[in-house]
Amino acid sequence: MAHDTWYRVDNVAKVFLASANERDTRSFRITCTLKEDIEENILSEAVKIAAKERPQYQVTILSGFFWHYMEQIDDEPVVTKEFERPCPMLIDSKTFGKLHYRVTYFNKRINLDFFHAIADGNGAIEFLNLIVYHYLKLKHSDEIPNLTMTSGASEADLSEDSFRHYYSKNKKSIKKKKDKNAYQIKGAKLPYNQIQFMEVHMNVKDVLKKAKENNVSLTSYIASKLMMCIYKDMPVIKRIQPVTISMPVNLRNYYPSYTSRNFFNSVNVSHVFKNTDTFESVATQFQADLKNELTPEAVEARMYDYEKLERFFFIKIFPLFIKNPVVNMVTKSKAKKVTAVVSNLGILKVPEELADYIESYNAYCSTSSLFVVCSTFNDKFVLGISSAYKNTRVLRDFIKGLSDEGIDITLYANEVSD
Repeated sequence: MAHDTWYRVDNVAKVFLASANERDTRSFRITCTLKEDIEENILSEAVKIAAKERPQYQVTILSGFFWHYMEQIDDEPVVTKEFERPCPMLIDSKTFGKLHYRVTYFNKRINLDFFHAIADGNGAIEFLNLIVYHYLKLKHSDEIPNLTMTSGASEADLSEDSFRHYYSKNKKSIKKKKDKNAYQIKGAKLPYNQIQFMEVHMNVKDVLKKAKENNVSLTSYIASKLMMCIYKDMPVIKRIQPVTISMPVNLRNYYPSYTSRNFFNSVNVSHVFKNTDTFESVATQFQADLKNELTPEAVEARMYDYEKLERFFFIKIFPLFIKNPVVNMVTKSKAKKVTAVVSNLGILKVPEELADYIESYNAYCSTSSLFVVCSTFNDKFVLGISSAYKNTRVLRDFIKGLSDEGIDITLYANEVSD
């Protein structure tokens, strides 16, 4: 059956499409761990039901002459036992004409891997929760009532390119400081198609207690801890460079959007260390800088900068095979201004009828450097860490530093070969 439904890709998606490679596949993984082992046939049925409720994700990405576009297809998602690393390549010759997300399972865990051009974390979490709901509804039909798991938004709202919708060429950009090139963690990287993944479980009350002792948010506490560990690992000659932490921002907190597609941008917080710096001083400054970056005016200005690029005539007229290398070059230039990324998905909530069946959530993102994703469910605070480096000193110091604060930690890590 042919479809007439197609979507333009948004500007963030264009960056992911131009820059995906075997190491940084531009994919991310959201996982939900239940309190019982997963049954494949039931999960397969649940995924098919959820897919019908989210046709925006039942698309394949095709190349036009000037830009990529998404076209709806009839492929049914296939569920398998986990068989490869998290955040696999989901945009290559093997996936041409196919879906760009994958659902796998292992023991009690349901994994949802997404190519980032299709959705951001907010959309993926909602989709994963739809899958979890239908799985539990099918398996425990006598115990799970009919529940509303979605916002109730129309298909048009869910498919909206909110970057384009909220762009106004008449808006004046506020004057922003120019980001400098940031310190890049030193040391050899893993083989090109490998990433080190670590999962750190803590009690959220323990972490919040430490954050409050320093009068900062949980995000600022974690990011400042990581920043200090990176500084400790810096060669002395490099300590004149800023350590810059980039943080994705959900733009739905600033605009009334229900889109299930990408709608985020990132803020950068930098610090040039001095010998007199303490964790308390760094965390306090981090919190103040982050607050400034998250004002509606600053967020708005960054969103318009993204959207303005496409509207330049000379960019519009070039074909895709010329645009992609240019976009990739600009992306690499921007990457030099970031040392590591910390993304906080916040408190994940489900209806109380489902909560008793769920143990925890976690997320990873592919990276060519260092990426930390935070998520909170009930009393569990989980860090999903991905690193492209063989050198694990920064991460060892980071995790040890949290443990030394009296926070009880459970650590899981994958094996990588040299």
